[in-house]
Amino acid sequence: MTTATPPVAAPAVGWTLERGATLLPDGAVHFSVWAPHASAARVRIQSGPAAGEHPLVRANGTPGLLSARVPDVGAGADYVYLLTGADGETRELPDPVSRWQPHGVHGASRVVDPAAHAWGDAAWRGLALADYVIYELHVGTFTDEGTFDAAAADLPRLRELGVTAVELMPVAEFPGRRNWGYDGVHLYASHSAYGGPDGLRRFVDAAHALGIAVVLDVVYNHVGPEGNYLDAFGPYFTDRYRTPWGRAVNYDGPDSDEVRRWVVDNARYWVREFHVDGLRLDAVHGIFDLGASHVLREIGEAARAEGAAAGRTVVVIAESDQNDPRVVRGAAEGGLAMDAQWADDFHHAVHAALTGERRGYYEDFGDVGRIAAALREPFVFDGGYSPHRRRKHGGPSAGLARERFVVAIQNHDQVGNRATGDRLSVLLEPEALRLAAALLLLSPYVPLLFMGEEYGETNPFLYFVSHGDEQLVEAVRTGRREEFAAFAWEGEVPDPQAEESFRRSRLDRARLADPRHAAIQQLYRDLLALRREEPVLRPGAAPHRVSHLADSDGGWITLLRGDGADALLAIFNCSAMERRVPLPASAAGGWALRLTTDGEGYGGRGRVPDSLGGGVGSEDGEGPRRLLVSQAEATMPPWTAAVYHRQARGA
Repeated sequence: MTTATPPVAAPAVGWTLERGATLLPDGAVHFSVWAPHASAARVRIQSGPAAGEHPLVRANGTPGLLSARVPDVGAGADYVYLLTGADGETRELPDPVSRWQPHGVHGASRVVDPAAHAWGDAAWRGLALADYVIYELHVGTFTDEGTFDAAAADLPRLRELGVTAVELMPVAEFPGRRNWGYDGVHLYASHSAYGGPDGLRRFVDAAHALGIAVVLDVVYNHVGPEGNYLDAFGPYFTDRYRTPWGRAVNYDGPDSDEVRRWVVDNARYWVREFHVDGLRLDAVHGIFDLGASHVLREIGEAARAEGAAAGRTVVVIAESDQNDPRVVRGAAEGGLAMDAQWADDFHHAVHAALTGERRGYYEDFGDVGRIAAALREPFVFDGGYSPHRRRKHGGPSAGLARERFVVAIQNHDQVGNRATGDRLSVLLEPEALRLAAALLLLSPYVPLLFMGEEYGETNPFLYFVSHGDEQLVEAVRTGRREEFAAFAWEGEVPDPQAEESFRRSRLDRARLADPRHAAIQQLYRDLLALRREEPVLRPGAAPHRVSHLADSDGGWITLLRGDGADALLAIFNCSAMERRVPLPASAAGGWALRLTTDGEGYGGRGRVPDSLGGGVGSEDGEGPRRLLVSQAEATMPPWTAAVYHRQARGA
């Protein structure tokens, strides 16, 4: 055993990551690990001049903190911690703040030089949320190669499509080579099969060169079961709360300060060392903290502070199923101060109305009125009774900026958590699929596309894992079967562990050679161009008014964006029959066709009128959502959307 020199912290330049292995300018490495459960600890360097074991000593100020400065280690060295527990047993374990796990979740950690990458994005300043068009992708199935570099090669196509932000499903090291990423156990280590930390940096740099922001999906509500050695280090988990995915993280119990630091530092780390523009926080309703300063607020403040220090706009987006406006309200209003949150009611309303599905949470939706409600406000359930939940659900979203809500018609959850991973492209007829795209991209919110949606990909997106623990594998299989039995699913549930489930989930961009798929992509491209070209379509830029009629056959919706000369009127026929849709009174005057999903270039038949208008409006009904009826009408084919721009009087 060699003798380590006294611990010396890395020189501070703004914020730096102090836990884990910090490479110093002279080639030494400062190792720092919080391990209050260990009675003694050493670090073993596996190769090079510093190969061997080096003792870690208690640091002053933080109970349970152990550290050492080991000379002549250098970048690229692999290391493990040797922790001796209270029982006297010594275990060889990877670093809980490892920057890279090249040998997988069970193997040694590797020293990384975060300054080695020559960044080319010095001029990049990020984007405002209102300018986000998010494209969610899973690195492993987005391309045949399943790497960051291969994904980066397709970024020019996405930019040409009109995408302005790419959201990566979690990339933190998970067991095996096939996983959605929500079983990650090394929060700081970019997955090795994807290309490790260097690959992620190249991806972000390539995105910024094209003007595309990068949002990273991070999981702070639980840690995956396989390769999770955190109990040997300290009290990372608590039994005070329960989550559906695993043990709750200890954010407010005894010894929780360093656990909070572990995730707050992680948020800073992705912004500082990888230049990401945003974080998407998975299922924040599974993050429990009854302290005076909620950990979510600290995460958001830390991420934005790192962005500000670099002169870049950084956003934090939360996933929550609670329809709770406090998620995006400011701290002064008692909120969590997230920049935005997912609003799933929009998806549920569109999906249920267009597919006819009514099982599970879709029983709360179904008629066209629910789509209209989701266009008015992101939370359809804003305190009203939910039959599915059998209780009142949500709170009012009125008054909150529209750019603070992200909506989708497909995403990894809503596709992948179906028994056979089937997409809307196989559930809907082409006309209804085009209508769904228009509802999304003409909505007043920030849109999110799921990879392949833009050209009607028909390959499924299945749930897949590659665990090494056979008992865990069987538990996952059983859990999936039981989950879908509750939805009265009678077919065979694909095996999550089978490599075939992973292979079937890959995108097949060769379909773009098929005119039918190319036409869908052209519709998405044109709708996104419309969003860029028409100022009133930017979230929060102009008021919007919604009218609708719902009946047993479906119904129709009108959406008026803006009220001046640059106003746009969108009409949606959400039924299988031709509809005569009255223009709302506030849309009196003349209107010229700007775009229709029934256009021949998109696979339609060109039956939408080129112009509308003339009549003076009158009002029918009572209450704040009364139907506004005009003397002018639009005859709309089944399952069709059309957008009109206001004509000058006399035109």
